[in-house]
Amino acid sequence: MRLFQNTQEFNYPWDQVTAANWRKYPNEVSTHVVAVDVLRRELDVSGTRLTSERLITCKQSIPKWLSTLIGSSNKSFVREVSVVDLNTKTLTLKSCNLTCAHLLKVYETVQYMPHHSDLNKTCFRQEAQITAYATISTLCNRIEEWSVKRFGENASKGRQGFDSVLQMLSTNWEQRDKLVDELSTKVAGTVDEIIITTDNLIKETELKSTSLISRYSKQIQRAFNFGN
Repeated sequence: MRLFQNTQEFNYPWDQVTAANWRKYPNEVSTHVVAVDVLRRELDVSGTRLTSERLITCKQSIPKWLSTLIGSSNKSFVREVSVVDLNTKTLTLKSCNLTCAHLLKVYETVQYMPHHSDLNKTCFRQEAQITAYATISTLCNRIEEWSVKRFGENASKGRQGFDSVLQMLSTNWEQRDKLVDELSTKVAGTVDEIIITTDNLIKETELKSTSLISRYSKQIQRAFNFGN
């Protein structure tokens, strides 16, 4: 069994990173991921914990010596279960390979959490346990060594690809916030104008009412004294 570990930081707040996770694929760097299908999505009764299950399809070449063991197909499938917990501010993803599971098992755990001292950053922690199953130990070692190397290469691509997605979404979010601010300013200005106009109308109405009462005060007085 081989262990792959990786820690990194993203220069974006946790809520943005978590939202961007659903748009991570496809991207221009991680071209080996060709499809992502949502199988299940559940929200707990508190509305603070979202569980999702996805099927990830990958297409990537493999060395000839390995293809003799698993066949010539270069397509593989991975099952991923993720949990977004708003109470603990964590996004946890656990995945395992479905293809060639009789020969190789890869259990991966990824976690995103807010940086302990900078809320504009997100900490990323990744761990994978890679175990090969074969009657010959040298073959197991070779499979595990190749798997760790390939896993590291894909992890690097994943980081670069996710960065590109975050940059794109960050630009969109900034534009959205700018539009919202502009709209809020316009709405606030319109409300102020309405308030001023309404106040002026009320004052004009009061002045007109006072003027009318003064003009017809004698008639009003006679009307109220009528019959006395």
